[in-house]
Amino acid sequence: MIEQFINFVIRPPRADYNPDQYLWETDFTLAGRKYKRQDLELTNGRGHILRCSHYMPSPLPEDTPLPCVIYCHGNSGCRADANEAAVILLPSNITVFTLDFSGSGLSDGEYVSLGWHEKDDLKIVVSHLRSNKQISRIGLWGRSMGAVTSLLYGAEDPSIAGMVLDSAFSNLFDLMMELVDVYKIRLPKFTVKVAVQYMRRVIQKKAKFDIMNLNCMQAAPKTFIPSLFGHATEDVFIQPRHSEIIFKSYAGDKNIIKFDGDHNSPRPQFYYDSVSIFFYNVLHPPQVPSAISTKLEKYYDLGDLKVGGGVDESLLYEIISGLRSVQTDAASSSSVPPSIFAATDSLLDEDSRSSTNIDDIPPHLQGTSQENTNDQNEECCSHSSSNRESWGRCSSLGGSDGDPSSADCKSANNRHQRTLKALATPLRRIQRKLDPPKGEEEDKKKNSSKKKDPIVVQKKAKSEKMEKFEALSQRIRLSILKRVNHHRRQRSS
Repeated sequence: MIEQFINFVIRPPRADYNPDQYLWETDFTLAGRKYKRQDLELTNGRGHILRCSHYMPSPLPEDTPLPCVIYCHGNSGCRADANEAAVILLPSNITVFTLDFSGSGLSDGEYVSLGWHEKDDLKIVVSHLRSNKQISRIGLWGRSMGAVTSLLYGAEDPSIAGMVLDSAFSNLFDLMMELVDVYKIRLPKFTVKVAVQYMRRVIQKKAKFDIMNLNCMQAAPKTFIPSLFGHATEDVFIQPRHSEIIFKSYAGDKNIIKFDGDHNSPRPQFYYDSVSIFFYNVLHPPQVPSAISTKLEKYYDLGDLKVGGGVDESLLYEIISGLRSVQTDAASSSSVPPSIFAATDSLLDEDSRSSTNIDDIPPHLQGTSQENTNDQNEECCSHSSSNRESWGRCSSLGGSDGDPSSADCKSANNRHQRTLKALATPLRRIQRKLDPPKGEEEDKKKNSSKKKDPIVVQKKAKSEKMEKFEALSQRIRLSILKRVNHHRRQRSS
């Protein structure tokens, strides 16, 4: 039992994957722009080779340095976990760097340390990016072990522009004591503490770190980097109170977001929108050229169709923009669709609301309609590469920290299929106009001399708007169905 618990900490199931299958392609297209994946290897202070990937525009502008976000995975994860981050941040002109920490994925090393040695790996990555003149500001995005790694490193490097900390634990000793109750190990507290002390000595001998020193509460009060905390309300592995405790003692500018789900569940769309806005504000990426940003650079949730699926994206985005504008006009008489602030307004404190303006929102998120905000709060966003049917997180290869069940992966894929089906299906068939009966023609002639009722005129205007809406929906249906079979054949190959 004790040996299993030790392996649970320092040797969880390791992600074994094929980079060409589970990472983004070396050259890919996203929202009408070309990007590339540059693979590289770095060596940490212990002599371990770290396998890394850097997602960036292709070609990378020489005269304009771009900011970069380093994605830090969990204790059973790998660099493929950053696939979602790439989709969220690349349209904002923010590059994404990701790595397999020592002891994880394809990198060297036998054990993980839940953030202790990982912060030294992160230091090597930051030094590499600092030496690149094409990189400006640097941000950190960590999940679980990666969030602890980011926080421990941020306390030592105040030059980091901002951090997103998803599901961090306050200190390892308290977490281990809580897991005894979670897994219903029926032992007296005194016996558990003795067992933990034994584990402490074994871990220190094998993995070369002391579990008592792994304490975020010592780093939080002396860290002043702007940070966005996130935690799932149903997380029983690392309970939400851990993020709350860190948040209260954190010294820098801070905000916290809570959302439905558990430790390994895909995060909802409004959380990703908040992360995108946060990094846009702290990293200050250069503006995308207006010729691109006006049409193709807006971020629409098109599922797998966003990436090189043989779809005419220019026509597709034009149809969607018109479709949403008509829908907005049709709904203006009863209610106005909320903007991007509606998805995040409840997440911000009063001070944040008063200081937020339209300039704080990335260009690809400005003007995005949020008609289904309530659905977004419940639905998850799990983006995948274009050469596979389902891929939520690399952690699905196994592990306690990032090991979602196969049912979670299937449900994430089903949501993408439902999104595609919704786009390919019109709301309802366009009703054909029938020739009016002769009696109605005579009534129209009699009433032609009378003044038109304003209510009738208003209803007629609404019906015309709905007809435009239905016509546009049929256009998008035809545009997608003509190319979707070709797109699927490309992906299956």
